[in-house]
Amino acid sequence: MDPASRRDLGKYASLAMLLPVSTFVGWAMGYGIDYLFHTVWIRWVFMGLGTVSGFISLIRELDNER
Repeated sequence: MDPASRRDLGKYASLAMLLPVSTFVGWAMGYGIDYLFHTVWIRWVFMGLGTVSGFISLIRELDNER
């Protein structure tokens, strides 16, 4: 495997992990805020925000390839 293929493989592997990780981070932040303020709905808002930010980052990265 040549170095260019390895670089592309790493790039696409990181793109594949971008959306699930950003969703999880948003959920975890919301869970922490829920715990702090004794609520149950903020985690879902932050999970949605994390998902949206993951999609935005994914689209920006794929748009930079051109």
